[in-house]
Amino acid sequence: MPYSSQLVAKPYFIAAIVLFFGQTLFGLILGLQYIIGNFLFTILPFNIARMVHIDLLILWLLFGFMGAAYYLVPEEAERELYHPKLAIVLFWLFLIISILTILGYLSMPYAKLAEITGNHLFPTMGREYLGQPTIAKLGIVVVVVGFLYNIGMTIFLGRKTAINTVLLTGFVGLVLLFLLAFYNTNNLVLEKYYEAWIIHLWVEGVWVLIMAAILTFVMIKLTGIDRERIEKWLYIIITIALMGGIIGTGHHYFWIGTPEYWQWWGSIFSFIEPLPYFIMTVLAFNMVNHRPHEYPNKLPTLWILGTVTITFFGAGVLGFLHAIAPVNYYTHGTQITSAHSHLSFYAAYGMTVLTIISYAMPWLRGRGAANNRTSQVWEKWSFWLMSVSMIFIASILTAAGIFQVYLQRVSETPLSFMQTQDKIVLLYWLREIAGLVFLIGLVVYIISFFIGGETKEEVAANV
Repeated sequence: MPYSSQLVAKPYFIAAIVLFFGQTLFGLILGLQYIIGNFLFTILPFNIARMVHIDLLILWLLFGFMGAAYYLVPEEAERELYHPKLAIVLFWLFLIISILTILGYLSMPYAKLAEITGNHLFPTMGREYLGQPTIAKLGIVVVVVGFLYNIGMTIFLGRKTAINTVLLTGFVGLVLLFLLAFYNTNNLVLEKYYEAWIIHLWVEGVWVLIMAAILTFVMIKLTGIDRERIEKWLYIIITIALMGGIIGTGHHYFWIGTPEYWQWWGSIFSFIEPLPYFIMTVLAFNMVNHRPHEYPNKLPTLWILGTVTITFFGAGVLGFLHAIAPVNYYTHGTQITSAHSHLSFYAAYGMTVLTIISYAMPWLRGRGAANNRTSQVWEKWSFWLMSVSMIFIASILTAAGIFQVYLQRVSETPLSFMQTQDKIVLLYWLREIAGLVFLIGLVVYIISFFIGGETKEEVAANV
């Protein structure tokens, strides 16, 4: 770790893991509420638990992305971070905003939260995925603008590379799209447009730039492959990703009152969306197989290969199959949507953050390039427990969605929604078991950080 200011990434990574644990815990609660309708109902209604689950997802990924930027930008720019103290101040501000927002959801009715935070003065609440109080949204804007200023100045005053340029472009897009959260319309069709522009263009647009930049940085460090070779592929990947992601947003317009031509545009360009993930997968395996040297920390390589592989199937293949208009006509709003979103978010963005943490944390904790072998074994177990269980969760939810489509929408004697849920309750139990295994895997991941430092022999081997 050549620059001392990279240490500011450490609290961001720690906060990301803590919030990730909270998100997983609320996911298990939601799974039980699907099966046992009155489970914690008076204390934690389903709509509140779901809002907390989704907000924690967004928050922990943002903490992880910002930590990744604070770690890799100084190395790429070949200079210290422009203002390390600002990064720490923004960390505490963002953490306080995050905690108060979650506590607000949990401590009072949502309508009361809207009232005391002045939503009537500037209405932005009550929107799916964007339910944060207006004051919290304003605080987030302050945090991310300060963050952009910090890393932007670092890049401006230092070396410009493809990695930090793509990363900065992704973050600028993230901030600009989030500003649409402050515009609330009374027209439901327009509201769904703006929701898709924020959420979809985040996860299938600008977030892909951030993901690609982080993975490229780690890949160069792990393999020692020629930088120019990887950067050429980086530009190809982000070009295809943006082309498919921007116009492919049309698959969110199918059934919201928009013109029929979006069924063609959305379907055709959704076919392009798996291509960058496929290229990432082939590129990652090829570079690992032809790397000129072995990196002492084996786990980031495992995480990066898992990231690109599962992303290709979860975000790419499953997403495309679900986004073809004639198929989506039957599957929209079923558990197939949930299967796609769980596997996609975990693989594309969750595993990207876990990849950079796995690479950077030994350096940030003064352990050199790698943790000791025992710690790496624990982390390897966590990788397999979380990844396999998430694949099971997605597979189970896909099966539930197929049954749901047939029983509720295709059968000659269609059942009601609740009758259908009763028929597939066994699958929900299996999903809950897989979710518990996932939580165990996350606990194992956390434990791996507390296993002792390197032996003298391992330190010597890493020099």
